[in-house]
Amino acid sequence: MRISYRLSVGLVVLPAALGLAACDSNPAAPIRVGTGPAASFGIWTPGPNDTCTPAIHDAYSVVGADNKIYPTWHPPIDPVTGCSFGHEHGRDPRGSHLYHEVGAIPFGYANEQLDTWDAANPRHEDHVGHKVEWENDVRLDFGSDAASSLFDIRCDVLVKLHQGTHSKDAFTNNLHELVYHVKCTDGTEMHLTLLTAIGTPGGFIRSCDGTAVVVGPAVPANSPNGGGQRIIPDRTCVLQSILVPVGQSSNLGVLQESWQTSVSIRTANGRGLAFINPYFQVRFPSRYYDAGIAPAVGRPMDLCYEVTPSGSRAQSGTCNQVTANGTITGITFDDPRSPFNGADRFLDVNENQITNSAGPNVWFTDPFGLHARIDSFPGAMRQVLARIDNRRGDLGTGGPTLRRYYGGASVHPPN
Repeated sequence: MRISYRLSVGLVVLPAALGLAACDSNPAAPIRVGTGPAASFGIWTPGPNDTCTPAIHDAYSVVGADNKIYPTWHPPIDPVTGCSFGHEHGRDPRGSHLYHEVGAIPFGYANEQLDTWDAANPRHEDHVGHKVEWENDVRLDFGSDAASSLFDIRCDVLVKLHQGTHSKDAFTNNLHELVYHVKCTDGTEMHLTLLTAIGTPGGFIRSCDGTAVVVGPAVPANSPNGGGQRIIPDRTCVLQSILVPVGQSSNLGVLQESWQTSVSIRTANGRGLAFINPYFQVRFPSRYYDAGIAPAVGRPMDLCYEVTPSGSRAQSGTCNQVTANGTITGITFDDPRSPFNGADRFLDVNENQITNSAGPNVWFTDPFGLHARIDSFPGAMRQVLARIDNRRGDLGTGGPTLRRYYGGASVHPPN
């Protein structure tokens, strides 16, 4: 029997409680048949280093609550044919304790609902940026040993963020699809899907000195400022820390992105129902911002070969290793040999606050998690919250930093 996704093209069962795509092992769930493709479906095409066909890729699909067909998680290498896709979507969600409840994640569902909610201002994202992470039995931290000793709260966490780190998109665009599932031993439970506004539209925060860099118009043009920040390296960081005079050592640590979310589920009058702020970090992305070139995308792999007019260059063990001390030339940014592939990622599990003791369990919001109400409407997102108030005064809660590397011989940018 093949991977279940490969058998569920156009057909998947959905748990009625969540309105989200679920695994086909849930006998109580209704069966949905896809009525047509979502905008996110069928957009991947193989590059010169990829051996899978679009048809094999599109077989990893799931039907969303709107009865449209969406792409979903797949491994970097198809286990049936052995062909490679060249990109990865993080950790296989089927190992999560929450998978049987919430099922396969439809990539691009919130973006699709925005097309209905605000048809004049769509936000479509590429395929390869969808990244899944999860951990079972995460123990929450309360900021001090004394406070943490009073509580032993453990959570199952399953998260998907669209975090593309290969293109110019995130230099300006702050709206990114977030799927967030958490279930804890203290009764905390939420199942959220939305477009989260991370930081300021039209720019980002420079990784090496915290300067706000203004780049240009965001898409959509009416993108809100949602709090948090997107921290991204640029050419200034490269010149300060990587291209250095002979005798100095490069600091490739500046080639790290940190996307720090600040997500609230709120009613139309602004009353908060839930708050989360997970951080998503990527080490060695395949891009940095360079305003001096078109389309403003610098490639870290190219830095291994660059020599400035003053003679500065990358003095780095990473570059020496991949180029065999300069004897291997011509490795491009999308070469599978490049270490700058965006596959080394971190998830910081932070606050999981719910203020919903009066209920209900199910709210309908706009695609940004706002204007929550109890009845559905065109373009609405179904959000599920436990009927609790889990605030603990000044005790901030968090969890561990989860770090995993998802690269391999076939994974390369764009990823």
